[in-house]
Amino acid sequence: MKPNIPKGTRDFGPIEMAKRNYIFNTIREVYALYGFQQIETPAMETLQTLMGKYGEEGDKLLFKVLNSGDFLTKVTDQELEERNSLHLAAKLCEKGLRYDLTVPFARYVVMHREELQMPFKRYQIQPVWRADRPQKGRYREFYQCDADVVGSDSLLNEVELMQIVDTVFARFGIRVQIKINNRKILSGIAEVIGAAEKIVDITVAIDKLDKIGIDNVNAELREDGLSDEQIEKLQPIIALNGTNDEKLSTIADVLKGSETGLKGVEELRYILDILKGVGLKNEIQLDLTLARGLNYYTGAIFEVKALDVQIGSITGGGRYDNLTGIFGMPGLSGVGISFGADRIYDVLNQLDLYPKDSVASTQVLFVNFGERETAYCLPIAHHLREQGIRTEIFPEAAKMKKQLAYANAKLIPFVALAGDNEMQQGLITLRNMATGEQQLLLPADIANAIK
Repeated sequence: MKPNIPKGTRDFGPIEMAKRNYIFNTIREVYALYGFQQIETPAMETLQTLMGKYGEEGDKLLFKVLNSGDFLTKVTDQELEERNSLHLAAKLCEKGLRYDLTVPFARYVVMHREELQMPFKRYQIQPVWRADRPQKGRYREFYQCDADVVGSDSLLNEVELMQIVDTVFARFGIRVQIKINNRKILSGIAEVIGAAEKIVDITVAIDKLDKIGIDNVNAELREDGLSDEQIEKLQPIIALNGTNDEKLSTIADVLKGSETGLKGVEELRYILDILKGVGLKNEIQLDLTLARGLNYYTGAIFEVKALDVQIGSITGGGRYDNLTGIFGMPGLSGVGISFGADRIYDVLNQLDLYPKDSVASTQVLFVNFGERETAYCLPIAHHLREQGIRTEIFPEAAKMKKQLAYANAKLIPFVALAGDNEMQQGLITLRNMATGEQQLLLPADIANAIK
């Protein structure tokens, strides 16, 4: 039987791993620059921790783990005959694979609150699992790269997260647009026109403005059940344009009657004003159609779009009020972002932006001509490794052609050769595989020639 892997999972070969590590290491380095510390939580959590935190749909997508040992002992014949899979799962499974990194983080904060220094700035780069229907770009096992600050209401945290996003994408060489909005503004709009339950419909309709034009947007709002008077009030917001400052003035004018809405405007103004002074490399744009996780986020929300590739959002996040309330510890505010590693991988691939040295493995291969020659090369190879040069010696005295083919297949840029002549003179021949050029060098000079 041919071996295979579960649907919705993937193997990553050496080149893919090198590229993924380049992404994770870049994000890790930038998080560390801002004082974020790494934690990890177990792949498995108790179902008690996970159930009921992601809504009914999410509960269905949890991978459950059978209890070890004889898991059927506690089940009666009648329960087996009833075949109620949800009820049986509750008896047979106490654990499940984590669905995201946020709920485990909330659990971690509650369990360790005594030893945590607040505000607590953590990042986490780990796989999560969802029993979803696999399709293009959607996997059952994928990585999340989250950073959160909890225990601080200060908007300086939002500012720093925008700087982190800007720095990460500048390092990758990906041109992006950072979109920002505020949940309070959306609530304010709903309040002013008296249609709180329609806010999703409103943002969805406004989002289509570029594609279908203002008349069709208004028609769609009418179909969604908004009155002409409500639609009239929305006009300045649907046609919103200009600089971020101009947009904020227009919104503040529309939201005169809403305390919540004006608070949202004030928060955004503060964040955007400070960022002007910092000087981002990428554009940050106020976008009213942005409406992430409506029941979850309570303040600023952000999303990042790549400018040179057609792909969904590649980073997102926002401010939430009650991370740990689900575990009986209310009132802990936080703000976080999550980089979409799989999408960033695709963007870097499409734009061919991986630095050469990030995917290169071995830098020099010593050709094996036999035992005597290998004995001569081994100390030199050892010395090169001590200088940080990634070095291989071919294990067998195979035909030269085979050894060079190996170097080419592994994209090794240099090959080192030592035959009788070199050994008599205490030298090494270094061949550049790209140009075919050869140099006769002292062993001490090889590292510099390669670097």
